[in-house]
Amino acid sequence: MVTSIKKYQTRPLDSFKKAVELRKEYYQNVREAKQQGKLLITGGADSMVALPAGLGDYVFFEGEPYGATISMDPEFSGKCVEAAEAKNFARDMCAYMRNYWGSMFLNKYYFGGEFPKPDFVMQLGFCDTHAKWMQQVGEYMNAPYFGIDMPVGTPGRNVEAKVKYLTSQMNDAIEWMQKVTGRKYDDDKLREAVRNECKSSTLWSEIVCYNKAIPAPLEQRLIFTLFIICILRRYERKSVEFYETLRDEVKQRVADGIAAVATERCRLMDDSQPPWYFLQLYKYMEKYGVSVVGSHYSFFLGGSLEEMPDGSLGAPKTPDEMGMPMKTREDILRAYALWYIKKPIISQMFALPHFKSETMLRLVKEWKVNGVIFHLNRGCEGTAMGQMENRLALTKAGIPVMTYEGNMADRREFDEAQTLRRIDAFMESLGLSKLES
Repeated sequence: MVTSIKKYQTRPLDSFKKAVELRKEYYQNVREAKQQGKLLITGGADSMVALPAGLGDYVFFEGEPYGATISMDPEFSGKCVEAAEAKNFARDMCAYMRNYWGSMFLNKYYFGGEFPKPDFVMQLGFCDTHAKWMQQVGEYMNAPYFGIDMPVGTPGRNVEAKVKYLTSQMNDAIEWMQKVTGRKYDDDKLREAVRNECKSSTLWSEIVCYNKAIPAPLEQRLIFTLFIICILRRYERKSVEFYETLRDEVKQRVADGIAAVATERCRLMDDSQPPWYFLQLYKYMEKYGVSVVGSHYSFFLGGSLEEMPDGSLGAPKTPDEMGMPMKTREDILRAYALWYIKKPIISQMFALPHFKSETMLRLVKEWKVNGVIFHLNRGCEGTAMGQMENRLALTKAGIPVMTYEGNMADRREFDEAQTLRRIDAFMESLGLSKLES
């Protein structure tokens, strides 16, 4: 552990403002979709959001980011979760879902006006919550619902069968979408949207790899602001353009030795979604000279990593770069299905814990991490799956680990003072003390 205090040069990230603008524009587009003559579709953030592109202009209103946004306002979030519980939905269900449902039941859109009514609902079901979440939305909002079943299982096994299964369902979805909207489907628009999504994801993966540098050019709070565009708008050309600009800026920060945390002397990773209403915990750790350089969650929700020829982890190639044909609808859907099957957020978190453990060990090594913090998140059954097995694998490898309990989106289940005390104790175990102001 490095104990000397070195101060790196730092400067604001120019792309930060653009990320904020694109996010704000997205939620305005959700509210104004009908007025703009666009379809409004709702579903989960990891749904196949490029699939409706063949219908023409649309906005895909994603449930989890909206639930996370609400959670950053504890007063409104409190009203939402209570509205969901008043409908007899259990408190231990997905916190994002309860925020989203509560907003819908209250008929209050967080960004002003009534809750937006979708033209239809489309959901990729790989989590035990998601399918029923959006089925309830369809029933309550009187909107047609289509569910796609994600073939979750051991990574790398039965890939061809999974691709065929997913492709078949996407073909069914296209026929269904044409029927419920009365619109003709354009394969050229699908191709463009799939290319945008894959390119956005690959660019994000390239960006997080620059965080291997010492000092790290980005820290976790910045990452959370930057990665959301790859979640909300990844099927749009605007997303690709944003990440190309961000990639170039981060690359230059590395070349110039620009740090996200000027006093970086310890590098940590964390796990699962954070308590969105208390992102101050990252700022608090900076008082110790800690830079949280990312996580399995923030790297892989929008991106993916694969092994490079030199054995390191790097950004995957897009279907075009791999030489996959993208001429016919079947070509496009096959490439899209394979892209999703390989996504670590789906193939590792919802399979067997040791796959995630193996990846976390590689992240710790290549991103030069000194310890890992686990948020034992009661608000998400999926990201909490196997966390204690992951913790055990890290500790057996000699990596310091800290855990704290909470809920990503329900403020009632988080103890701020206790969490800060645990951080203080963990820092002390790492040989760190607070730096002078």
